[in-house]
Amino acid sequence: MTMTPDTLTDRLERGDVMAAQCPSRALLRHVTSQWGVLVLTVLRRGTLRYSEIRHRIGGISEKMLAQTLRTLESDGFVSRTVHPVVPPHVDYRLTAAGQEVAGRIADLVDWIEGNLGLLLSSDTASLEG
Repeated sequence: MTMTPDTLTDRLERGDVMAAQCPSRALLRHVTSQWGVLVLTVLRRGTLRYSEIRHRIGGISEKMLAQTLRTLESDGFVSRTVHPVVPPHVDYRLTAAGQEVAGRIADLVDWIEGNLGLLLSSDTASLEG
């Protein structure tokens, strides 16, 4: 029999995205944002420089890429390495946690891509919003 946590402290030990105050909500928002999903997906292929990431993600602005990378780095999903050369050379790669979450996101991305025709032909599907 599974016991339900009674207090916010109990729920926060594991995380509870349904609790308004739980930090897991912010992490979920960062990982599942449009740009977060795309950055995590691109970095699954390996270590990349900023310009390589931007080139591979169509439509992302420099500002949004920089912001997304900073956020994912502060969350512990992306590692940033600055090489001591002129001009500066910065690499980005997924951490172990980043690899795990990116793998889970990859399943969703693959499903969406694989079912795009079905989803677009559905009377209830809407790509606006």
